[in-house]
Amino acid sequence: MVGTNVDGMAPDASKSERDATRNTSVGRSRVLVEALALLAVPALLVAVFLLPEATKRAAAFSYADPTLATAVTAHYVHLTVPHLVGNVLGFALLAGTAYGLSVASGRRRLFVVSTLTFLFAFPVALSGLNLAIPRDAIGYGFSGINMAFLGYVAVALPIAVGERVGLARDRYLPPVFFLSAGYIALIALPAGAASLGFAAASVAVALPYGRHVRRGSLREARRVVARILATPRYGELVAVATVVLVGYPLVGFPAVSPTGIRVNVYIHFLGYALGFLVVYISLFVD
Repeated sequence: MVGTNVDGMAPDASKSERDATRNTSVGRSRVLVEALALLAVPALLVAVFLLPEATKRAAAFSYADPTLATAVTAHYVHLTVPHLVGNVLGFALLAGTAYGLSVASGRRRLFVVSTLTFLFAFPVALSGLNLAIPRDAIGYGFSGINMAFLGYVAVALPIAVGERVGLARDRYLPPVFFLSAGYIALIALPAGAASLGFAAASVAVALPYGRHVRRGSLREARRVVARILATPRYGELVAVATVVLVGYPLVGFPAVSPTGIRVNVYIHFLGYALGFLVVYISLFVD
């Protein structure tokens, strides 16, 4: 009997090991393919940058003479090396962080669909909404799409942590958006009554969501977060994502320089807000 059981279990155990090895191999191959696919974006930005100056300026979005074609192409145009390098590095950081959070929480498909939306639908949406502020200038650069990936991180990070704590996303994601909007206002707007007023209003809107949080929930949240941070690789990912979420707005919303290139803070915030909302809504539709 003992011999029969051992002989009978051996093939099953071996099959389980082979299946586990095969699944791990497939998972790694899939991650590699998707990572290589993401590299196509920086490659495209560099390729466009190498085009003649006149061609790039013709592909920029003119607010005085807008076209559907330039509404798309302008987001992939850069006229200076620092601008190009900054957006390529920003994409690598933001998209890489968003992808890592998606893999860790089992939402790889959400990342793929969101990325395709950011790359193909957002250029037209951002350019169109940018016409709300009339000006005699041209717009170009990948920053607005990069900020959409920051919006993705703003949703994916709380999801990755909150689901382990057991919090309902409809209770903690809205305050994340309002608090982050207030934080961005303090960074992007000149210091004064306007920035403080907007930040205060954002906090006031976010506070009612906290009425569902009990003391026990906060203690449990601290315990689970501590366990997450102590988990190899996952803890580092959450820590990096937190730094990105808090630190990148300082890059995406720099202080206005009277002598340098004018940064379109409006389109940066639109990219962030629309990116957040698209991912947030997708979680309920899926």
